[in-house]
Order: sequence, then C-alpha cells, then structure tokens
Amino acid sequence: MQTADILVLFVYFFAMIVIGIVCAMRVKKQEDFFMGGRGFGKLLQTFAAFGAGTGSQEPINVGRTTWTSGLSGVWSALMWLFVTPFYWIFAVWYRRMRHITIGDWFVERYESRAMGAAYTVFGFCFYIAYLSTMFSAIAKVASPLLGEATIQTMVGWIGSEDPADLRYILIPAIAVIVVAYGVVGGLAAAYWTDLIQGLGIILLSILLIPYGLSALVEKYGDDYAASTGQQIDELDTWDGFSIMHQRVSADSFQLFGGPRSSEFPLHYIISLSLLGLVGIVVQPHFITTGGGTARSEQAARIGLVTGNFLKRFCTIGWAITALIVVALLSDSLEINQDPDLAWGVATREILGNASIGGVYIGLVGLMLACLLAALMSSADCNMLVASALLVRNVYAPYFNPNASEKQYITAGRIAGFLIIFGASWVALESFDVFAQYKFALEIAILFAAPFWVGMFWRRATTGAAWGTIVFSLAFFFVVPYALPAVMPSLRDNQDLAISNDVVTTTISRLATPADIARRQAEIALWGNAKEPTGEQPAVLTLGDTFDDKFTTGGQSIFWGGGVDDLGEAELVEISREESEDGSKVVATRRKQGTFQGKGRMNLDYYLYHALGMDLRKADKAMLQTLRLPPRMIMPFLVMILLSLVTRPGSKEALDRYYVKMKTPVDPEPENDLRELELSYATPSRYDHKKMFPNTSLEIQKPTTADVSGFVISIGICVLFLLLAMWLANIGS
Repeated sequence: MQTADILVLFVYFFAMIVIGIVCAMRVKKQEDFFMGGRGFGKLLQTFAAFGAGTGSQEPINVGRTTWTSGLSGVWSALMWLFVTPFYWIFAVWYRRMRHITIGDWFVERYESRAMGAAYTVFGFCFYIAYLSTMFSAIAKVASPLLGEATIQTMVGWIGSEDPADLRYILIPAIAVIVVAYGVVGGLAAAYWTDLIQGLGIILLSILLIPYGLSALVEKYGDDYAASTGQQIDELDTWDGFSIMHQRVSADSFQLFGGPRSSEFPLHYIISLSLLGLVGIVVQPHFITTGGGTARSEQAARIGLVTGNFLKRFCTIGWAITALIVVALLSDSLEINQDPDLAWGVATREILGNASIGGVYIGLVGLMLACLLAALMSSADCNMLVASALLVRNVYAPYFNPNASEKQYITAGRIAGFLIIFGASWVALESFDVFAQYKFALEIAILFAAPFWVGMFWRRATTGAAWGTIVFSLAFFFVVPYALPAVMPSLRDNQDLAISNDVVTTTISRLATPADIARRQAEIALWGNAKEPTGEQPAVLTLGDTFDDKFTTGGQSIFWGGGVDDLGEAELVEISREESEDGSKVVATRRKQGTFQGKGRMNLDYYLYHALGMDLRKADKAMLQTLRLPPRMIMPFLVMILLSLVTRPGSKEALDRYYVKMKTPVDPEPENDLRELELSYATPSRYDHKKMFPNTSLEIQKPTTADVSGFVISIGICVLFLLLAMWLANIGS
C-alpha cells in the first residue's frame, strides 16, 4: 500500500467516528438509541437495509464461486433474489408491531416474558456467529491488498512471521472502530454511516469493471486486434468484453445449466430461496432494517425493497468483475491456490497503478475502505439490535425493571461492546467463514414456525410455541450430536457410513487462452509443492483439444464430519455415459470399503433412508435440497398439532395484538397512539378486512398497494436476471 491508500483509510475511519460522536449528542432515550426515534425516511431506510444486508464476505464469496463455477456462481449471493418481493409485504408487519425488538413481539403474542429471553439467547448466538464471519472474511482478503511488505511489518509487531496472524491486528482494530461509532451514537449513527458506506459498497461493485476491461485491452489487445483485423488504436474499453469472451470458455457465461453450474442447479436455488423466506423473518435485525424504524409504512416498504434490490444489482456487478478476473488473471498462482483471494488479487493488479496525471490516487486503499464499509455497515446495525434484545428482554424484565432511560442506554452500550467482543473472539479462534455463516443461518429455524403460525392463526398457543422450539432445538441441533455419543455403534453402521457417488463429467473441447494460463499456473503450483501429488499436468497450447473435467460427489451423507477409511477403500465405476460423438463422457464411481462416521449425525437424511431412498445417487446440491422438507414441514406440523391440544392465549391479549397489527401506522406519534386506542376499544374494527371471516385465521385481504408492489417487484427480479445474462453476453 502507498501513502495515498493509507490517507484514504484514515479519512474514512475519521469520518465514521465523527458521525458517531455527533449522533451521540442527540440520544436521550431508548427509542432514540435503539430505533433512531422511528423517524427515518425512504433514503436512510434504503441504505440501512442495503448496508445491514451486505457483508464483506459476499463479494469475496461471489468472486470465488464465479472463478470456480462461471456465471452460475453468482447464485451464492443472488439466491435471495426471489425472496425480495415478499419484503414488500413484510415491511408493513414490522412497522405495525411498534416494538423495539422481535423479542418484544414474542412476549406480546405469546404472553411469555421467558420467550423474549429465549429469543434473546438465540439473537445473541446468531449475531456472534454472523458478525464473526465478516471479521474473518475481511482479515483473510486484506492480505493481497496490503502487500507482503506491509503484512510482514504488521505481524512483526506481535512477534510473528505468519501472514495469517494478520487477523490478530485487523480484527481488533476493526472492532474498536465499530464500537466507537455504533455503541456511542446508537442507531442514528449506524444509519448515517450506512448511507456513506452503502455508497462505498456500490462503488466497490462497479469500480473494477471499467478498469478491468481496460486492463484486458491493454494486456491482450494486440492479439485481439490481429484476430479481428482491427488496428490496436481502434480498440476501446468496450472491446474488453469481446476479449473476455475470446479468452474464456463459453460455458462460463451460462447463468443456468451447463457443466459448470452443477454447484447451483435450479432446484437448489429454489430450495435456498424457500429456506431463506421461512427464516429471514426471525433474524433479529429485521425489526429495524425491515421497517420498524421507518417514519411511515410506505418508507418501510420502499426502503426494505429498494435497499435489497440495490444489493442484487451489486451482486451482478461482483459476478461480472469475477468473469473479467478469470479472463485477465487465470495464470495467477495465488488465486489458483486459493480462489478466496480473487477479489484482493484483482484489486491489487488492476487498481494498483491507477493514476490521474501521473499521480497515484489510492484506489487500493479505497477498495479496502469499501470492503471495511461492507463489514461495518452490517456490524453496527446488528450490534445495536442484539444489544436492544439484551436490554429489553433480559436486563429490564429480570434485573432492573425500574431503571431510568439513561441506565437502559448505558446497559445497551455495554451489551453492544460485549457482542462485538464475542464476535471478534469467535473470528480469531475459529477463522472458518463457511462454518460460522452456516451456523448463523441454521439456528433461525428455532423460532420460524412460532412466528409464522402465530402471525396468522389465533389458535397458536404458548405451549405449542415452546414445544416447537424445544423440538427444533433437539432434532436439528442436540440429538445429532448426542445420539452418536449415546450409541457409538452408529458410527460403525455401514448403511450409514456411505457417501454420494463421485460423478466426473469430461468434455473434450478446444483450449482457450484462459485454459492455457490456468494450466501454466497448475504446473507451477505442482512444481512448487513440497510433495507434489500425481503426475505433472500436461502443457497446453492454443488450438489443443483437452479434457475439461468437472468432478462432484464423494461427500458423506449421514455424518457431518465425513467418514474415515478403515482399511483399504476404492472407487469402483458403476456406470459410464458417452455422447454419440464422444465429446462428453459422464463416469459414475462409488466408494467401496469399510468406513466410520465422524461428527454429528444428519437426521434430516435418515428420514429418507428409512423410506428406502438411495441417497448415494444424489449430488451435493440435491442433498442440500432434500434438507428443505424436514426443516420446513416438521416444525410447522409440530406447532399446529400442539396448538390443537394446548390451552390458547387470553382473548383480551389476542384481540389487542391482532387489532394492533391491522391498524395502519400514522407517521405522527400522537395520531398513531389515538388510532391505537380506538382499535383497542373496538377489537372488531377491522374484521371486515379478513380474508376468512368468522374463523381463527387472521389473514387480511390484500390491498391494491400490496398486489401492485409485489407484482412490480417480481418484474424487477426478472429484469435483474435479464441484465445479468445481457452483461455476460456482451461481445460474445
């Protein structure tokens, strides 16, 4: 990094802290600190939803999956696209709740102070795991941006020579900055910094594209001009798209289908969307970014939907950038060894010499600031939501119910510090981005069914909600670990120690320039290895026909930690399919031998095994898809059945809750309170809007605004897909 880069970072950090101090002067009560006084309009709500939902790990993940899977790798982040239209409906719910936390909602709906505390424990675990993924990601990707000399100097400060130990400096430093403006300034500071940081994230998403295209023209323009009969001085930045297609195989540009998209087939994308739809509603930050802090219902809707569509737009930009990186840097030893470094290496190589009038302008520092912005814009909001949970649903009801507003704010600041400290500690100890992120998303299943059923059905009971939470906790998180401990013989059961079939697809095609560059990198890595495995890869030259191989499978089905070979194991071919011209061969092999399971037991799949289904034929994406029915259906069935046999809540509490959720929000607090009092006095005030009159179902008839906004949002989703395919095919 150069002086200009360091200056950019300094200005960025200084601005964030100043905003936090200014906002802190305006914090007088809980609602100011945790909800910003519920006075945010469309602009701040948009960037709050955008910033809180966009983490530093996402451009990095998209860069990695696009490097390995082509354009279809964009689904590693774009899987939420078709969930977005539902946000148009959800936003109204969170504004009409008129609560500070979702824990407050559980307390009101189920008349249970303890359930609010249980939700707080969930929220605390969720955010420590979720925020730790961002700390880990930024620490990992920073190494290519900082440069080897800077890294060695920094790790030398702590007496180390291992570049990986850079995280022991970066993670605490970032945590201090987040605490400085988030804990001090509250949600208003978080939202204003989200606005600035959101603009930075958008810049991050498009910055590499024009510079990358120009780099392609500069590096490979001579070859392209010669092949097309053009003069080199006739080429412009736009020709970089054509050069990209000339250098990269055509199957890398397919959004659906094709051999490279096996990681994200359509059924897997649909299952991820459905799981996301069920679980997103109970993620704690949705009470704020989902609309609870907005001045009006319209601001809540527009902010939530627009903010998330901005994220989808950026996701497409990340994927196009990654395709440019494939064309430009296929020979990079760093990326071929670790695709997670694609974004960092590309930034260093493409922006490292960017200048105006011969003066370096610090774009590498700006990119690092943008990545930090992606982390911090999520961390600040999420930290405050989690601290609100601890204060509202644990500290106030159980320890100090008569505390002053100042005491509650102080407790919130302490809680926020503890949450960031916990996330930093997990990031330093685990440093496994995928494992941390997976745990954060999976635990949302605990409260999903009680939320959905309680939202729409009067008969949903407190006992059923507790029973569903306990069942989900036991079936999905406790029993998978406890059962093998109690019955260790399960690990040696060969019916359970199976793996899915290894499928190798071989396509014979002409080598592209990117293929040749990758092969050169593979040869170099093979030669640099201390103990090279296999034979040295063969040299490729332009015009050669080579076998492009894609291998999937070999994952343990019933054991989360995989299986150990006990003795000799082998892969036996069980089938082979070949196209008529011999250009495509699909070979399926199966593991044979004696194995022992490790880690937790996947009970989800045991249900299919009990029904006689042979899961060895399912690839990784299909196995993930098969997790959908148990995780979606079973908790809902338990919730409904238990509700039918347990005592319902009090009529008075249910009347107050449901009429409140039907009462539109007035932007003026005094008018809104007056409308609520009218509703409480006449609980049947809005019964004429029920879709199923005289039943216990509280589903409202959709309004014109509901339908039109939802349909328009679906149309925008389609436009985004068309945009992605259009951009990917420019110059083809």
